[in-house]
Amino acid sequence: MKKTLFMLVVAALFSAASEKAFAQYEKGDKLLNVGIGLGSYYGGGVAVGASFEYGVTDFISVGAQADFYTWGYNWGSGYKYRYTFLPVAARGSYHFGKHFLDIDKLDLYGGAALGYYISSYSADTPYGGVYDDTYGSKVLFGVFGGGKYYFKPNMAVFAEVGYNVTPLKAGIAFKF
Repeated sequence: MKKTLFMLVVAALFSAASEKAFAQYEKGDKLLNVGIGLGSYYGGGVAVGASFEYGVTDFISVGAQADFYTWGYNWGSGYKYRYTFLPVAARGSYHFGKHFLDIDKLDLYGGAALGYYISSYSADTPYGGVYDDTYGSKVLFGVFGGGKYYFKPNMAVFAEVGYNVTPLKAGIAFKF
């Protein structure tokens, strides 16, 4: 996982040298973030996900997000179980970089997400199925802060922190 993130950052740095960058957020922008989540609030696993937002004003964007992660145990004595999560949510962001910074390559934002964790649980035990769906499906409410650094006019690296699907999410962002 660390190697993948390192390779993404190196690729971004090499691409930055090839083209002049510019990119403050604007009305009408279509933003796609694709990344991995480090840590999770429900068990283990590494979340892989994407979010899409559309700029309705020069400061506000709305859209959706979806992630996937799974984790389990195999204790070697016949006890196996697996949890799988598919969080989906609507999200909105306020892009406040223009208020505080005059850096064209940087887009700072904060926002909230509201959706649903779709959760499944499976178990295989030598004595029949032991069912312990500790997490279960539930409502998702998240708040986050993040930033994008554009190394090309339509590509950026991004990071988000907060109480969303994961405490930290990082990856590549595209602007259309």
